[in-house]
Amino acid sequence: MHVVFMGVSGSGKSTVAERVAERLDLPFAEADAFHPESSVAKMAAGVPLTDADRWPWLDDLAGWIAEHEARGESTVMACSALRRAYRDVLRGGAPNVAFLHLSGSSALLQARLRSRRGHFMPAGLLQSQLRTLEELDSREPGHVLDVGEDVDALVVRALAYVESLVRSESA
Repeated sequence: MHVVFMGVSGSGKSTVAERVAERLDLPFAEADAFHPESSVAKMAAGVPLTDADRWPWLDDLAGWIAEHEARGESTVMACSALRRAYRDVLRGGAPNVAFLHLSGSSALLQARLRSRRGHFMPAGLLQSQLRTLEELDSREPGHVLDVGEDVDALVVRALAYVESLVRSESA
């Protein structure tokens, strides 16, 4: 099983995903670490990425999932995965990829981004991400978590979801 924590910048996907990976002792990937320097520089300058920027990055992420799948390892990843087409690429890495969408109000996300330090993604790109975001649809394996809750509560909910996936996979 491979679980991708998705959402716009400021949703807490990296924090929650990393804690879940630690609790489950699973390999963790922070998708931002896979961006080439040119993409990081572009975003830091306040320029949204294009699909041409994203496809090779998504292919690398799907490759990471595939490598772990080939070793029989489950994984946890934090990745924006804003559009269904992007999630389709990630699902190409393994047969069992599910998504946990960390979702919240624009005001809450904007406040979080303004208070965040040391990250290349400026708060000004949030609206671009929200316009790009395509919610999970009923044909996609996944679940939505409200980021208005505290991190500990989100981790508990995320663990319950992942455990339900594992139970249904082994049934």
